[in-house]
Amino acid sequence: MALIILEDCINCDVCEPECPNEAITQGEEIYEIEVALCTECVGHYETSQCIEVCPVDCIINDPDNVESEETLREKYHRITGN
Repeated sequence: MALIILEDCINCDVCEPECPNEAITQGEEIYEIEVALCTECVGHYETSQCIEVCPVDCIINDPDNVESEETLREKYHRITGN
């Protein structure tokens, strides 16, 4: 599944540069994750890098966008061309 940033986000700016797919951008109030680009770092890393660096633990699995590991890997290949 894709990830989502909760309202607890403090706009600290550490998650955005960690995303290998550039799925994280500054929204109107908090950072946001573009579902079409989020692979939970599948294909790049073993863990989701944004979750690893978030100081307030406000990034979670998005229950509205459930995706299997296979789907995330296919998305990775489509995005990167690898």
